[in-house]
Amino acid sequence: MFGRWLGSRSQAGAGRGGALAGLQVHRSAGVLGCRVLDPVSEPVRQAEFVITDGVGRKVVGGETDPFGSVLATVPEGDYRLAVTAEGYTPFHGAATVVAGCHANLGDVVLQPAAPPQLPEPGDWEVEPNHSQIGFTARHIGMARIHGRFNTFAGAVRIADRMEDSAMHVIIDAASIDTNVGMRDDHLRSGDFLDVARFPTLEFYSERFVHRGGSRWAVTGALTLHGVSRTVTLDTQYLGLGHGLQGERRAACRATTELHREDFTLTWQTMLAKGIAVVGPSIAIDLDIQIVPKG
Repeated sequence: MFGRWLGSRSQAGAGRGGALAGLQVHRSAGVLGCRVLDPVSEPVRQAEFVITDGVGRKVVGGETDPFGSVLATVPEGDYRLAVTAEGYTPFHGAATVVAGCHANLGDVVLQPAAPPQLPEPGDWEVEPNHSQIGFTARHIGMARIHGRFNTFAGAVRIADRMEDSAMHVIIDAASIDTNVGMRDDHLRSGDFLDVARFPTLEFYSERFVHRGGSRWAVTGALTLHGVSRTVTLDTQYLGLGHGLQGERRAACRATTELHREDFTLTWQTMLAKGIAVVGPSIAIDLDIQIVPKG
């Protein structure tokens, strides 16, 4: 029992239900812990925490459990704890861990963070030199192939209510680039994108849903290979800034997953062991900056 390890220095694990009851640690180590709560004393689940040592090196990290708890075994020494969660102001605290003891920071209450300022209403456009539309596909059941589209354009109309905004993005299908010419030619062929018949991919959305904090869901119609399907972009809004020329900019990151068969991209070759050469799904990653139109 951990209580016997603590001896007279701590009774944190003593008795049934103690936080450290039954936990065994190395004789040179102690335990650092806390409970992460929101302003109404509800646990903050899956908050990210990082524990660093006295010179700033990461020692351990992870996420809070369903009860908002952080509990880590670390060598004796001085530490700093950082806790971050979507929509909250980060917490930073310090603690000294003694061998065989529990350094308990108690309840850490995260305060709501001010939401990032949204773009001004009006017409904006995607700035391609600082934006990227990338994808990742599974290859032969284990490796990943990364690629991108080099040519695209987009317009965003920001409404007075962000939820009423709309966007339209057009991608040149022939600009697909995986850094291997033979593979890119195959992807442009009738086996995949068939760029001769379907020269563009298009995404149109007029449904912006705020998920809290800086998270948004942008749902719209993606037309690919002549087929339109509803797609939702899991979007993190990164806020407003200024470029080198003083121009106003807004930025976001977004991800989604597409299933090839939904868009009749059904070409496939199997290896001798029955392993598909190309996986059934494609992960899409977008890094987008927009600037006021004109």
